[in-house]
Amino acid sequence: MAVSSETDWVSRFADEVIAEAERRAPGKTIVCASGLSPSGPIHLGNLREVMTPHLVADEIRRRGYECVHVLSWDDYDRFRKVPAGIDPAWAEHIGKPLTSVPAPPGSPYASWAEHFKAPMIAALAEMGIEFHGISQTERYTSGAYREQILFAMRERERIDAILAQYRTKDKGASPAPRQTPVDEAEAAAVEGSGAATEDDGSAAAGYFPYKPYCSACERDLTTVTSYDDETTELAYTCVCGFSEVVRLSEHNRGKLVWKVDWPMRWQYEGVVFEPSGVDHSSPGSSFIVGGQIVRDVFGGDQPIGPMYAFVGISGMAKMSSSKGGVPTPADALEIMEAPLLRWLYARRKPNQSFKIAFDQEIQRLYDEWDALARKVADGTALPADLAAHARAIGTAAGPLPTTPRPVPYRTLASVVDVAAGDPEQTLRILRDLDPADPIESLDETRPRLDRATHWVTTQVPVEQRTRVRDEPDAELLASLGDAERESLRLLLEGIDEHWSLEALTTLVYSVPKLQAGLPADAKPTPELKVAQREFFALLYRLLVGRDTGPRLPTLLLAVGAGRVRKLLDA
Repeated sequence: MAVSSETDWVSRFADEVIAEAERRAPGKTIVCASGLSPSGPIHLGNLREVMTPHLVADEIRRRGYECVHVLSWDDYDRFRKVPAGIDPAWAEHIGKPLTSVPAPPGSPYASWAEHFKAPMIAALAEMGIEFHGISQTERYTSGAYREQILFAMRERERIDAILAQYRTKDKGASPAPRQTPVDEAEAAAVEGSGAATEDDGSAAAGYFPYKPYCSACERDLTTVTSYDDETTELAYTCVCGFSEVVRLSEHNRGKLVWKVDWPMRWQYEGVVFEPSGVDHSSPGSSFIVGGQIVRDVFGGDQPIGPMYAFVGISGMAKMSSSKGGVPTPADALEIMEAPLLRWLYARRKPNQSFKIAFDQEIQRLYDEWDALARKVADGTALPADLAAHARAIGTAAGPLPTTPRPVPYRTLASVVDVAAGDPEQTLRILRDLDPADPIESLDETRPRLDRATHWVTTQVPVEQRTRVRDEPDAELLASLGDAERESLRLLLEGIDEHWSLEALTTLVYSVPKLQAGLPADAKPTPELKVAQREFFALLYRLLVGRDTGPRLPTLLLAVGAGRVRKLLDA
């Protein structure tokens, strides 16, 4: 995919990453990285943490380089608080590793962490995102980081001195510049992941970058009281009353504090590219401090790390995984196809915020997506749009599944709405959309049809669903004037020879033109537009009992010619 890096943000970062990787270790596999904490539902904001390096890593692979996308599951993080909707009794687990906390009631998974990792893993697979998953619980409890932990403890004074520079700065520093909020509620406060603001290891007895989990209660409510570099003996006490001395050269039940853990991993994995959210990128935060620690302490390099902006949902405040009810990638994939969801992230630079629509806006979004596909097909798409489209529909490994007959999403939603989900009715209506090339099976319209069906049944309020009248509105029909009766007669006279989506569209717009003595192809005037709106409102009242509804051509096809005649015959 030959795309100029001047117009395509993914290509630009791929250029930088390849150059940096060649500078560091020519010929070695390039490492891009993400990190997710399964502390709760992993939402669509968290997805940007994965999509940004995925797109860059995929571009690098397309160019023929070996590249791995490492996804660290921060499942050894502490359980911070009980989310809304969970039994308050789970508070007894606050402070334990996420892998030691029981899963929510009714879950088939062994732990809290696994419960929230599973749907994200499935969603990433559906989106074609390849990654090498790493459990930080496994890394720490297996002793994989032992040398790094012992080294950090030996270098604790140097680490403390670096952190002290930023502690001093933080006290008098003015707030970091904010991006334009995605939602009004976001302007009030920025809620980070929790890790961005966690304890950095300071204690009354001195500075210690390692925090043990208590051997008695399993929580991290511990305080290190002493450490001996030669014997590696570490003494700690816990608020539960337990205390002990362990040999850090053998102890595997604890972890480095976040601001040391992250740069340690950069050096350990050889990470060249890893983005971070706004909460990690302000002065004194983990990405900034980590850059100095990885260079001055661990002797490694800080990754190329763009800040990524928030992702919002239409009508919702900034997403936080510690709160209930936030949409996840799995939720989004129930109402939209994977390529569309990929496209939303691919077309925006990481520092540009955007919203994902779960409301009526999804129909306009799909219209835009289909229009882009047509431009790509006829060669008129702009280079950046062409690149975003290519990244959305497939990866270096191949194309993603597509819908064979991509009927407009709004049309499918209207059909599903009117047919109330009945497969036979749905197929009849879809077959009539284009009699010259009829749809013979619902499978031709899947998976888009299934996504539209789920959207209608879960996102459209019951009071907004379309219910076609069973009997004519005799009172309304009797009250019609001559002009209104004439408009219905003209519609019914032309309905049989116009029985397709395109032809019915022409017919319903032409009736007011013919009544005004104009040809059917006359250009609309302000007066004509008023007459058309009035005609449409009359049809809606007679067919569904209200002034608005699905697009009229689709509604007429859905109702069927015989029933239309019954309801409109004045």
